[in-house]
Amino acid sequence: MGISRSKLCASVFPFLGIVLGMRAYPLGNIDLLVTFGDRSNFGTETLIFEVVEFEVSYHAILRRPCYAMFMAVPNCNYLKPKMQGSNGIITVSGSFEQAYAYGWEHRRRQLC
Repeated sequence: MGISRSKLCASVFPFLGIVLGMRAYPLGNIDLLVTFGDRSNFGTETLIFEVVEFEVSYHAILRRPCYAMFMAVPNCNYLKPKMQGSNGIITVSGSFEQAYAYGWEHRRRQLC
């Protein structure tokens, strides 16, 4: 994202279960303004992200505090969380193709 590491705040909590059988410590955390939706219907909140230096099949993990802040209802089966926006319901769509393709490529690199 082009954010300098000097902008990160200290973080001491390890990640468990993200990389199979390994404990990973974040480089730090950062507060970022996150907006879902478009100009006509949006929701914006500041979220705290833990920054790590390892490859996984996703760029961000949104947990319960994020869903609570946005009053979102996650639907992992369809990759379509829904939340209240400024002018109605916002539906965020994921891509099964991208998730599968990246996950498969990442797994192949781990096995080689």
